[in-house]
Amino acid sequence: MSFLESLHTRARALDRKIVFPEGGEPRVLAAVATLVTEGLVRPVVLGRVDEVHAGLREAGVDPSAVLVIDPSGPEMLERTVPLARERLSRGTLSEAESRERAKDALVAAAFMVHLGEADGAVAGAVRATPEVVRAGLSCIGLSDDINTVSSSFYMVVPPFRGSEQEVLTFSDAGVVPQPDERQLAEIAAAAADARHAIVGDEPVVAFLSYSTLGSAAGDSVQRMARARDLFRELRPGVPSDGELQGDAALIEAVAARKAPGSPAAGKANVLIFPDLNSGNIAYKLVQRLAGADALGPIIQGLRRPFNDLSRGAAPADIVNVACITALMSENSP
Repeated sequence: MSFLESLHTRARALDRKIVFPEGGEPRVLAAVATLVTEGLVRPVVLGRVDEVHAGLREAGVDPSAVLVIDPSGPEMLERTVPLARERLSRGTLSEAESRERAKDALVAAAFMVHLGEADGAVAGAVRATPEVVRAGLSCIGLSDDINTVSSSFYMVVPPFRGSEQEVLTFSDAGVVPQPDERQLAEIAAAAADARHAIVGDEPVVAFLSYSTLGSAAGDSVQRMARARDLFRELRPGVPSDGELQGDAALIEAVAARKAPGSPAAGKANVLIFPDLNSGNIAYKLVQRLAGADALGPIIQGLRRPFNDLSRGAAPADIVNVACITALMSENSP
């Protein structure tokens, strides 16, 4: 079974409720049609009910099979307006301002996840990543031991360490431009936690650099080494090492020469990049040159899953991120 097949099978077994706040977007409704037809998740779509129903019919699914909610409806606003005033402004918004903010479907979806009315949410086909991250951070909040919201791409790559395709986690490739060592450690902790739920294997973490265990010097090298030490305090049971060059992190023969005895070198499946430039460039190069499937950006570090999409996402991408969101909900409080 391929990773994507496994992803769908495991999500289907969980029967999670996932909310989609961009109910006016045809790609989202096409994905919802697939999710319903294949029974992968129970989708909830936000938007004007008549417009969403028309879009669902056009996508080939019976609207009665999908729960559709108008975020500006009185029943929804009764729950979300007080939350908007409390969580978005700590009481400084007026009643009217709170009502307007609560009518935003992205905010309403985040509050549904916060209240446990949905197991997770998927947005970003229309809205930009900073908007999605802000809504998740303000309305849902951070995980208990994480103070950094970040992201990962799950790269499904051709075989390179054996006969089977592999899934590599690239983090952070979408949110934090210049993380310090504490942020890098928290990014790695969140990525390791998410990988365990999404891929189902044991994370092995490499902090990447142009240096391997002191072979070169520089501020970035020291920052990655300090991040490794902090990560080991956060997740002492997860194999990790750094700083490591990419080949030493991934290839056992290289690791044997450059980092003998390392607990992660040659075996890494979670790659932590020094900054957003390197992570974003790397994932796009691997996607285009190696023909890898890139799933994400998956938002990590939040208390409950609230995931982003590329604004160029196809319906199949939205389906896959919905399944990932369902699996991430297993870690939710």
